Amino acid sequence: MIGLSGAFSRRHLLKLAVLSPWFTSGFVSASDPIVSLERIIALEWRPVELLMALGITPLAVAEKGNYHRWVVEPALSHRVIDVGLRNEPNMELLQRLNPSLFLVSQGFGPDIEPLTRLAPCFASGFRDAQHQPLDAARRDLLLLGQRLNLMHVAEQHLLEFDSELDILAQRLRAYSPRPLLLFSLLDSRRALVMGHNSLFNNVLTRLGLANAWQEETNFWGSAVVGIERLVRYEDVQALFFVQGDTALLDAVSQSALWRMMPFVRDNRWQTFPAVWFYGATFSALRFARLLVQVLESKS
Repeated sequence: MIGLSGAFSRRHLLKLAVLSPWFTSGFVSASDPIVSLERIIALEWRPVELLMALGITPLAVAEKGNYHRWVVEPALSHRVIDVGLRNEPNMELLQRLNPSLFLVSQGFGPDIEPLTRLAPCFASGFRDAQHQPLDAARRDLLLLGQRLNLMHVAEQHLLEFDSELDILAQRLRAYSPRPLLLFSLLDSRRALVMGHNSLFNNVLTRLGLANAWQEETNFWGSAVVGIERLVRYEDVQALFFVQGDTALLDAVSQSALWRMMPFVRDNRWQTFPAVWFYGATFSALRFARLLVQVLESKS
């Protein structure tokens, strides 16, 4: 079972906070003032998930429209303010909103230093040398729960998360699906494929399923490859992620190359609703739920 609930007890958190690179100068620490839960701004979508797993709606987020397109769940209230681009938010608006805390992601987003002039920052990482994405999400949720005095909520969320994944894994034991090839199209020539160190691969492992893509990936667990690379995948079930616009797929599906794909030729592929590739526990659950529905429908 992939899980860190036992490893991350309260007594480990203080040590982790001291050693972690996210708790350095300019970031939140035990000496920071009490955070107003109504004034937290999340500037990347993974931290939005972490915050909402604690039962808190952010005051504002970046790229709210794209969040609804790519992340989908949990839905954001119409009262949540959009502060612009994730990597270049509207600093004047951020200042006017008087935030109590910024939630940001390491490796993507705006420069931290200007933000720290307005409020403390809590930065979390998608993965590191010790933690795969799903484990890192658990770690960050517990750390954020500690920071906001909501550890009990974080722990309950993880208990419910594990329980639902156990149920979904049990439902899949009756099936023996082929390895799954998970991809989306970037354009008519390139595909984005989810690999071994992706959030989705962590979920597949947790559910007892296999990922077909065992080749190279980047830090985020994905690989950008020419579509022709997919031709070599013979005995797989392919899932194509669609973010609400099928025009690109419609165009690619008319090509001779697409029709050469073994999974296309043998009708072993289907579209898959949008799920955020680089999310946390909510994205993991959304992917798992939809995946079980798809596999059960194909049986």
